[in-house]
Amino acid sequence: MATTTPQTTGPKTSRVGKRPVDVPKGVTVSIAGTKVSVKGPKGELSKEFPSEVSIEQKDGQVLVACDAPGRAAPRLQGLTRALLGNMVQGCAEGYSKSLELHGTGYRVELKGQTLVCTLGFSHLINFELPKGITVDIPKDSKGQALTIMGADKAVVGQTAATIRGFRPPEPYGGKGVRYKGERIREKAGKSGK
Repeated sequence: MATTTPQTTGPKTSRVGKRPVDVPKGVTVSIAGTKVSVKGPKGELSKEFPSEVSIEQKDGQVLVACDAPGRAAPRLQGLTRALLGNMVQGCAEGYSKSLELHGTGYRVELKGQTLVCTLGFSHLINFELPKGITVDIPKDSKGQALTIMGADKAVVGQTAATIRGFRPPEPYGGKGVRYKGERIREKAGKSGK
């Protein structure tokens, strides 16, 4: 019976991690050791990455390699590449999330950097917007729709989730704050005889 020996062809790489990140025109990427700064028309972001990850810029592309031992290498490489891709896209084009308010008298209003939400409670909810986040409330929506915009994908998503969390949609009438296009599974109420 023949035995097979495992082949060692070098360090494992991640399928996502080995794809280069294309840097579009108008975006500059500066690498200083493990810190990467990205500057573009939509904003400026910087992030510190693990020391096992090596990041280099070549021919308008950013390449990621990792020399961590064992199974951590492809994971760190893929994570770093995904985060870098999000940073570049955020600074070039930006990210946005849209929310809709369903309910009688539900509305939002922007006062400076504070979002004032009327969501059926006995009090108003004042939400201070994080740095780098802008909110657009269309005039024809009467305050029942808003779009959250920013360069940092994580902060945009977290801001939208926090605002939705003030009054999540309930399953009986569908009242509350929901993402645009989100479908709510509605339950049947109590049926009278």
